[in-house]
Amino acid sequence: MRSFDELLREAEIAHGHLCAGQILGVRMAMLGCKRLGIDDPRGADRKRLVTFVEIDRCATDAIAVVTGCRLGKRALKFRDWGKMAATFIDLKPASGEAQRAIRIAALESSKQRARELYPHIEDKNQQQMFAYREMPDADLFSEQWVRVPLHPREMPGYKSQRIACSVCGEGINYDREVLVEADILCRGCASPETRYYQPL
Repeated sequence: MRSFDELLREAEIAHGHLCAGQILGVRMAMLGCKRLGIDDPRGADRKRLVTFVEIDRCATDAIAVVTGCRLGKRALKFRDWGKMAATFIDLKPASGEAQRAIRIAALESSKQRARELYPHIEDKNQQQMFAYREMPDADLFSEQWVRVPLHPREMPGYKSQRIACSVCGEGINYDREVLVEADILCRGCASPETRYYQPL
């Protein structure tokens, strides 16, 4: 795996600026890969890793840079839980197990620890940027081994028939259609009150 400084620079370029969230994301992803024994997530090990992220903030961009997991590759999964946390799944562990997964979450106490380490720096982001570079993993993150049930349609490379919605006519991929009486509908047409957009 590349060094922390190299990965942080790549994350900064991809994200557009450097911040405490980028540092947390790089460290979180490096730790996840380390715990899983994945040394080259963007190269030789790229088909082993799927990552779930729980927030749409700076750290997510950094996690994608370190792991090589992307939404478009179906290897990055987003759950909008508003938590600075990610779960790293090794689909093909060397021991022959079906999968191994570890969930890593940023500790709230790390912010206070940053204030204690750098009380002379008034800017909170600057405090955290300095502290998060040097704090031990145990002071930054909680770790939990977990199991993540993955339906085959969630896997990278999954192929399925493309079906058109009976109402809007748009194509539906990856078995995401909904059967309502005899009609095949997309999720937006099946439940218009819960879709994220409203037609004008």
